[in-house]
Parts: sequence; C-alpha cells; structure tokens
Amino acid sequence: MTDNRVHRRPLRPSRLRALPPWSLVAAGVLAGGLLGGGYGVLRAPEYTATSYVVAVPTERSDTATALGFAQAYGRVATQVAVLGDAQVWAGVPAATLRDSVRAATSPDAPMVAVSATSDRPARAADMANAVARALTRHADAAEADTHVELVQFSRAVTPSAPTSASAGVTGLVGASAGGLLGALALLVRPRRRQEETLRPASVPGPALAADAHGQL
Repeated sequence: MTDNRVHRRPLRPSRLRALPPWSLVAAGVLAGGLLGGGYGVLRAPEYTATSYVVAVPTERSDTATALGFAQAYGRVATQVAVLGDAQVWAGVPAATLRDSVRAATSPDAPMVAVSATSDRPARAADMANAVARALTRHADAAEADTHVELVQFSRAVTPSAPTSASAGVTGLVGASAGGLLGALALLVRPRRRQEETLRPASVPGPALAADAHGQL
C-alpha cells in the first residue's frame, strides 16, 4: 500500500535568499512597531509632579552661599534622613520614595526641584510635596550654622496628563529600531554570499582519486 500523503518540504535557504532585499527592513519595521505599540498599550501610564524650594540667604550670608547650599540640598534630598521623615506625610514607604523621587538643581539659581513619579496622579503630588517639606525642615534645623533658609517656592499640583510615552510613540520607536536592525542585516547579507563564492573548491584526497581512477 502506497502512501499518497503529500509531505511539505521545509523552506530552503535558497528560497529565503530569493526574497527581495527590502523584505528584511520591512519585516524589522513591522515587528518593531508591533512590539513597541504593544508595550505602550500594556504599560500603565505614569504621572510626574514637581515641587520647588529655594535657598534664601540670611543677613549673615550672601547669594553665592545660598547657591552653594542649594546644590548641597539637592544632593541630600533623596537620602535616608530626608525620606524617612517624608514617608509619614506621603503615606508610602521610604523605599518607594527612593525609587520614585528625583531632585535637580540649577547652576545659576539657588533652587531645588523635587519631582515624583507614580501611576496615580495624586500620589505623585503628595510624594513631591512630602519630600520638599522634609527637606525644608532639615534645612531649618541647620540654619544657625549655614545662615541659609530653605523656603518652599511652589507646591506640586496633581498632574492632569501622563508624562510617559503613548502607544503611538513607543510604536514609532520600535519601528525605527526594527528598521535599523533590518538594514544592518541587509548589509551583512551580501558579505556572506561573497564569502561563499570566493571559497576555494574542495580537492579530493589521494585515496578518493585512486578509487575514481580504478573505476574508469
């Protein structure tokens, strides 16, 4: 009994090489766009709120001293001593504050920007204000020695729009990255072909040559 079933042959490398060169780039763009767009859809949106504090010199200090202490307070804003007090007002653990809060300073203005990021807009504002409040209290405790007062310049407000990238943006980034990888693969492809064409032909060994001569 003969088997009449049709067996599908796997796609040979020669058929893959027969595809047009631009197919690698198109496949990379499509795959990257799908992955990037899917990541943007599945990822929860993030919101960022920022609170500003400013260093003010007292009668026994000057603006340059206030600027220097503003830089120092920006470095200690995310330290354990400040975050330990801020967690009480923020209602989140100090570890969450350490991962979500960032402080930035300006080389020209004695100001510290305390930014907090969260998937909840109100929580982002609460964390930024809590850290700014704790930082000013630590500065007030050292005012007698530093002669610089830290005052809250602007409180953080609840953000109305997310700051994270949308699905469209992540899709474009993924498509660009996929297209770049496809172009790089396209550049590597001709080199492999050239190496195969320049590879010297194999010469049969003496034993094989003798057997072939004896069969003639």
